[in-house]
Amino acid sequence: MIPRSRGLAHVALAVGLTATLGVTLPDAPPAGRAGSAPPRTGFETSHGVRWTTQPEEQDFLAAVGRATSRVRVDRIGATAQGRPLQLVRIGAPAPARPQDVRRGNSVLLVCSQHGDEPAGREACLSTVRDLAYATDRATRRFLAHTSVLVVPTANPDGRAADRRGNSDGTDINRDHLALTTAEARAVAGVLRDYRPGTVYDLHEYGPTAPYYRKDLLTLWPRNLNTSDAVHREATALAEEFVAPAVRKAGFSTGVYGIWTDPRTGDPVKQVAGDGQERILRNAAGVKGAVGLLVETRVDALTDAERADPARNNRRRVDSQRAGLRGAFTFADRHRARIEAATAAARRSGYTDRGPVYLGGADNEPATDAEILAHPPCAYRLDATQFARVGNALALHGVAVRRHGRGADVPLRQPLRTLVPLLLDGRAASPLTSATPVPVCGRGEADNGQGGEPGAGRGAAPPGTR
Repeated sequence: MIPRSRGLAHVALAVGLTATLGVTLPDAPPAGRAGSAPPRTGFETSHGVRWTTQPEEQDFLAAVGRATSRVRVDRIGATAQGRPLQLVRIGAPAPARPQDVRRGNSVLLVCSQHGDEPAGREACLSTVRDLAYATDRATRRFLAHTSVLVVPTANPDGRAADRRGNSDGTDINRDHLALTTAEARAVAGVLRDYRPGTVYDLHEYGPTAPYYRKDLLTLWPRNLNTSDAVHREATALAEEFVAPAVRKAGFSTGVYGIWTDPRTGDPVKQVAGDGQERILRNAAGVKGAVGLLVETRVDALTDAERADPARNNRRRVDSQRAGLRGAFTFADRHRARIEAATAAARRSGYTDRGPVYLGGADNEPATDAEILAHPPCAYRLDATQFARVGNALALHGVAVRRHGRGADVPLRQPLRTLVPLLLDGRAASPLTSATPVPVCGRGEADNGQGGEPGAGRGAAPPGTR
């Protein structure tokens, strides 16, 4: 089905953020070692002829981290081939601990989950530097109120091999439920520990002329378990901020997965972009965050781009950077709305009311068989099941109640709608088929209190953090 259309509001970008994220580098660092010159990526020094290598990325991030207190670089895991998975924390100053990240007022950039889609990674790296070195008042104010988190290369092994999947060939962006890969586990840990208000996922796509060829496409969480308020903010991020910013920079925009008639602009058919909970934009929405997928066009379409591949590469990166300007403006202007929407989404789990959807999307109603109209009180895992899926539950932040060597997983918790997607045998991609517990006795589903320590950061009742 084709999604309903919405009007696009023109959004004027804040002058400071525009300067910070513009094509040129700031003239001087705002803090740190006197006279230190802002580092440049391998992509920048080659003027787009080649992509930044991983050793260059390490040197670049180390230089930025040394230059200013706004940036901290941490190792959050390692790939199967031993390459580091890193998280960059940016603020004024950089948040020292997860609890220092501003709840609801934080943006997570996940860059190049697919290793053969490098433009988003280049945009992320240069944006880290630009935020670190910016001197304008608007950017300093933005960083004083907003935490920016960046996973600069979410798939280092895939990037080194210029392949979509990781070293095992697994598509990381289909692993945000099962968490079988080190790369997806690292991202899940960031979502659990930092609880970013906005999750911005940077990708690239291959066009199909003449129906599917825009410079940059966006798509919000379509999964029906995304709360209404979070869904509204995600579509606003796409349609009222990112798309106008990209068009203002001179690029074309559209909706990911939707072919359009080149003469009228009307939607023709949907070819991708469903509600699968395994995909990061959907997983983010189910977990109560404002998620957005951004895709830039890989192939050259003009004679100038075909004659000069570097020109095409620069167009890909520049359009990603324009989208980031819109995302940061959204985070700045919708601060209160994002915080209210994401907090309400998590609190709603404590009421333990309403259906859970095992299928469907915001533009494709779920069938009766895909709706748990009356979800169980909890799911029971025997010892074998818990031994197999307990670590994944902990990484998601799902609260559990241990009994012997098994566990009960109550639905009355912040990640209520995620639990059946993980444990109900009728779900599309469950971790295991646990036993539904239709009715719980007193104390059997108490938000995870008394459960295994560390089993779920999100399990404390409201007001305890």
